Amino acid sequence: MEPFIIHAGKVAGLNRVNVDTDQIIPKQFLKRIERTGFGRFLFYDWRYLDDETLNPEFELNQPENAGASILVANENFGCGSSREHAPWALQDYGFQIIIAPNFADIFYNNCLKNGMLPITLEKSDIEYLLEKSKSADYSCTVNLKEQTIKDEEGFVRSYSIDHHWREMLLNGWDEIDLTLAYEDKIDRYEKQTVRA
Repeated sequence: MEPFIIHAGKVAGLNRVNVDTDQIIPKQFLKRIERTGFGRFLFYDWRYLDDETLNPEFELNQPENAGASILVANENFGCGSSREHAPWALQDYGFQIIIAPNFADIFYNNCLKNGMLPITLEKSDIEYLLEKSKSADYSCTVNLKEQTIKDEEGFVRSYSIDHHWREMLLNGWDEIDLTLAYEDKIDRYEKQTVRA
């Protein structure tokens, strides 16, 4: 994974509560064995009409949301089944950061494990960001090192993240990289075991 330190990007709003993983990536698209290519199926039932043309009413299909890399959502984002495909689809679509008042625990951890940053903020801050995201040129800068999010209009907020996950993201490590950091000790142990 790439190290995550600072990200500046356009903000899109999805002002819906209890967005579950089956809406994020419907079950019929889980047959793929690759971790890529899921972005075109993101929010499939909302993004597309029955004839598979884009639904002009869906938030992410609005012109002002094109190219957004920060998604602001509402309460209980990522609830439902524990499919890892949900963060894969969001990331493949182009989102690097998801901001919400709260997340389903498994979804939150799956985001972190895949190098995407989920941020929790107070409801009033979410309402501010959702309102601002209606503008075609609204963007924010997220700094993981300083644990801040800010815009050009004076909005600045701190957020918290577990120290372990912060270090993992800052260094671009996944769990395999973390294991390989102990490669010398693993080799020594394996040699001792072979001798015994």
